[in-house]
Amino acid sequence: MRRAEQTRDRRPGAQLLPGVVALLFLLVGCAAPPAAAPAVPAPAAPPAGAPPAAVPAAAGVPVSLRIPAIGVDEPELLRLGIADDGTAEVPQDYDRVGWFDRGTAPAPTVLLGHVDSRDGPAVFIDLRDLVPGDVIEVGREDGSVDRYAVERTEQMPKDAFPTFAVFGGASPDQLRLVTCAGDFDRGALSYLDNMVVHARAL
Repeated sequence: MRRAEQTRDRRPGAQLLPGVVALLFLLVGCAAPPAAAPAVPAPAAPPAGAPPAAVPAAAGVPVSLRIPAIGVDEPELLRLGIADDGTAEVPQDYDRVGWFDRGTAPAPTVLLGHVDSRDGPAVFIDLRDLVPGDVIEVGREDGSVDRYAVERTEQMPKDAFPTFAVFGGASPDQLRLVTCAGDFDRGALSYLDNMVVHARAL
């Protein structure tokens, strides 16, 4: 089961964030249709011709995600990169979580997912409910499982997204979870904020 601890009501309009009406099309970057560009700034790409660095062995490629406190159990993560407009790609499937592949090492693990869609709640609908100390488990390609503890959750306007604080740093023992939050702009078909959960390896 994709939701081991609880079953979610996926009918249109069910359990939407306060102030958000049913049948909205929402992405992690808060854009409208699935093909629209997200609004999460991505870190700068390496210089042209620079060879891609390997993912540090201490972290390894993330392949699964489990968050018992909010019933998330994702057995397969998508690999994400940088979109044509320079922002971070997001999953096209609202029920999937993606791993942002920076192409450099070492770096924190950054996972992105949707908060809801025109069909109702999406995979990260309850991300805002995480509190310090909640455990997050990330499965790695080599079969190991890294356990992280939530340190804090922060919400910020999209135009003030702390790109370096989320994607940067040189410590692979850090984990970031990113989704949309805040009020919904009907004209732009977009949430105004992003939410980031910061966690550190146990």
